[in-house]
Amino acid sequence: MLHLDLKNQAAAGLFALLIVLTLVEMYFSYREDRKYYEKRDTWTNIYLTTLTFFINLIVKGTTFFMLNYFYQFRFFEIKNVFLYWFVLVATQDFLYWVLHYVGHYSRLFWAMHVTHHSSEHFNLTTGFRSTVFEPLYRVFFYLPLALMGFSAIDILYAYLLTQLYGNLVHTQANINFPKWYNFIFVTPAHHRIHHASNVPYLDKNMGMMFIIWDRMFGTFQEDLPEPIKYGLTTQPDDMGAVNIIFHEWKALIADVKKAPTFTDKVKYLVMPPGWSHDGSTQVAKVMQREYYAELEEVKS
Repeated sequence: MLHLDLKNQAAAGLFALLIVLTLVEMYFSYREDRKYYEKRDTWTNIYLTTLTFFINLIVKGTTFFMLNYFYQFRFFEIKNVFLYWFVLVATQDFLYWVLHYVGHYSRLFWAMHVTHHSSEHFNLTTGFRSTVFEPLYRVFFYLPLALMGFSAIDILYAYLLTQLYGNLVHTQANINFPKWYNFIFVTPAHHRIHHASNVPYLDKNMGMMFIIWDRMFGTFQEDLPEPIKYGLTTQPDDMGAVNIIFHEWKALIADVKKAPTFTDKVKYLVMPPGWSHDGSTQVAKVMQREYYAELEEVKS
């Protein structure tokens, strides 16, 4: 619907902006000793995004083919170019929210997504700490877009643009956005909460571009007085790149093996992280209920 050169210019412009802002953030972090960056952590982020880039290249043809195949069965088409791109970007962002929600509430998908949350630092390169295996299954969440009459190439561009926006909010810079912007769009303040390991912040603010999905479906969380602690509730002892990718797989396989029944084995795959057949560990929602119950006791 839009000329290819215009799409390329928009994507290149956002990518260039991301690189420039990353270098600026690095400069001020080191100059003012803010400790936003740590050398090994930054190189790990770069390594993981490079790995994801090559996996994306490998599966890109299959992704395009699947989207293009389902496009022939489209239910309708939007002729107005502005409405076309508005609906495409908004719907693609919502489907990403669904994908992201599944990544937090199914342990099988969490085993793949956990890589992105493993850093104890939060900066613009944290956005590069990619969910390495996501390109292998992401297309299945975006097939509805093809059925809605959006072409494969436009779906891929919409994803690229929202992904670049999502990278831009991985910063500790304090930016005073207007209230209307904070209500509609994801901001760095929203996304910092998403990367926190504090109990009240777990599984919150999962939007990529629009925060309205979280407001609508009960996963929105405002900033609390409690200081943010980045990373996982339990950090792996080995923070090497290979272990960062596979440590949750190892833990998941071990839990499945020890499960006493077939039903329990399946539940370890589909239930949220923290679920256990014997109640020895807890899911985030249970931990949050207990957290707020304790607060109420202290207040009373």
